[in-house]
Amino acid sequence: MGLLDGRVAIITGASKGIGRALSHRFAREGASVVCAARSGDLVRETAAQIHAGGGRAIAVVCDAAREESVRALVAAGVEAFGKLDTLVNNAGDGGPTRPIQDYTLEDWFDTLNSCLTSSYLCTRFAVPEMLRAGGGAIVNVSSMAGRRGLAYRVGYCSAKAGQVGMTYGLALELAPHGIRVNAIAPGAVEGDRIDRVIAGQAEARGISVAEMRRSLVERAPLGRMSSAEDIAALAAFLCSDQARNISGQCVAVTAGEPAG
Repeated sequence: MGLLDGRVAIITGASKGIGRALSHRFAREGASVVCAARSGDLVRETAAQIHAGGGRAIAVVCDAAREESVRALVAAGVEAFGKLDTLVNNAGDGGPTRPIQDYTLEDWFDTLNSCLTSSYLCTRFAVPEMLRAGGGAIVNVSSMAGRRGLAYRVGYCSAKAGQVGMTYGLALELAPHGIRVNAIAPGAVEGDRIDRVIAGQAEARGISVAEMRRSLVERAPLGRMSSAEDIAALAAFLCSDQARNISGQCVAVTAGEPAG
């Protein structure tokens, strides 16, 4: 028996990194997974890997920041699996690393649309299906940057803080309908994205990449970064019946670094 037997989950940003780990973990826990991302080849690869492992998944090419694309995503998931009761809002770009005076309006809206508008749209179209299913669970993959900030990443920090605020509001709004809403706030997570962040932060601060990486690891009491699998394991738990009384929370995954 898996934690998510019988569930149908949309996971956005499922082409690589945390999104791919989420997709695999949910499938192993028994969910039917709707893998969504803008990159067609990569998201189809995620779904194919799940099939090869004996799981159930479809791939949907979707720009989660576009209304009609999200509408089609939800419809495709319901058509394939008959219902929808689980949503993980993981889509989002990191945005540029640059001083505020060089941060353009285009940078601002691109980052907010990618991280925050996408979460709003997916939730907006998923909730009616969850109501028809009799309840469900939503997890927003935010970031510690949205709780304590990060220099030179104003758009990303703002978008991720917005996801946390949306989590709190939706948890209150949807509780009477049996829909739980939580957020995860990862710290540094191993992978291509943190490598780009480290390079950008090192350049902005005038230090070496090695020094920047070392500072991230050293401030975590457990002395390591998190893995994508760490985030996926928590998300699966939060979407399961084992977390039936957990809603309106933002759970930090930081290898022991204080969240506040």
